[in-house]
Amino acid sequence: MSALSQQPYFLRALYEWCVDNGYTPYLTVRVDKQTRVPQAFVKDGQIVLNVGPSAVRNIHMDNDWVTFSARFGGMSHSIEIPVGNVIAIYARETGEGMAFEHLAQPGGADADAEQDAMTDALEDDHSKPPQPPKGRPQLKVVK
Repeated sequence: MSALSQQPYFLRALYEWCVDNGYTPYLTVRVDKQTRVPQAFVKDGQIVLNVGPSAVRNIHMDNDWVTFSARFGGMSHSIEIPVGNVIAIYARETGEGMAFEHLAQPGGADADAEQDAMTDALEDDHSKPPQPPKGRPQLKVVK
């Protein structure tokens, strides 16, 4: 029997830590065909989401999915994110948080090709995690 991924547990813990400290939790998410987010807000295959209690409704984080409702441009959207697509969770105010290694999702050749491309990009970049926008602290990859 293989061990469960630690990522959903870290996500829930860091989300709770952010909220308990009055910080705004943000998720950086890799968008693929399984990810349900407003495409107009996706840039370079990623989206950054404010998942603080004042920004979302009915947030639920289980071992496979992060789901919630949020408003984008005044319109309500149902958001569905595979846990393995979460690149990082961090507090907007301090930048403290955690970045994650990409976990392969079942899905055939497209998923394998995408994983290979991500691995090549990380190897070319000397195994550095994706760089956040300027002004935000660096996050380290947790294996």
